Amino acid sequence: MVKQSRDITILLTRPAEQSLRFAKDMKLALPNVPTLISPLMMPEYLKPTVPRHDYAAVILASIAAVEAAKRISAAGVPMPSLAFCVGNKTAAAASELGFQTLSADGAAADLLALIKAQQPKGPLLFLRGHITSGDIEENLLLAGIETVSVVAYRQIAAQLTPQAVDLLQGVQPVIVPLFSTRSAILFHTEALRITAKAPLWIAGFSPAIAAVLPLEFSAQRQIAAHPDAGSMLSAIQTLMFGGALP
Repeated sequence: MVKQSRDITILLTRPAEQSLRFAKDMKLALPNVPTLISPLMMPEYLKPTVPRHDYAAVILASIAAVEAAKRISAAGVPMPSLAFCVGNKTAAAASELGFQTLSADGAAADLLALIKAQQPKGPLLFLRGHITSGDIEENLLLAGIETVSVVAYRQIAAQLTPQAVDLLQGVQPVIVPLFSTRSAILFHTEALRITAKAPLWIAGFSPAIAAVLPLEFSAQRQIAAHPDAGSMLSAIQTLMFGGALP
């Protein structure tokens, strides 16, 4: 039994493809809970110049980076066979493209630890967005691992859909899973813009998400025990069934 009798909706604000993937996972775990998708970021893929090297591996820190690798490869730029991937979802998407993958099963810090532990021989190609977290390139260079960073896509900010605005201006609780500090900042900005009135229950991918949101912004918040989809589902279930952190 849900800890409160009020109806609860889960609002997904990730880019559309990632939101759809996570919505499928939630459908299995919480089949009777309604979900609304309102992306606050939309990927725009670029046509970057990739310096020619015999790369030991490519670094893929998001699903968008996998799509960028696919497009760059289709344009005739060869990709290395090995991909260091931030998490299992990213690794699965990269495997579908034919990459041999190593998954950090976590966040940027876990990805850095994985790469450093592997001690790759030769330069790495880091396909990234125009805004990144974790200082991956800088940390690898400091560790003596040659890394070529290429901005392959950018995430364009978007406003909430009319349906999401109606939901957030209602009185029923809304669970909002937030997977990055940028998505948290964008959602906070949008919630203030539309004067959201609904009680907000925030599920955060990492403690950094909670750090960028004022405490009074949310009625409840729960941080995932580990930065992966399964832990986010557990955080959402904790919010719904009790034991959420104030």
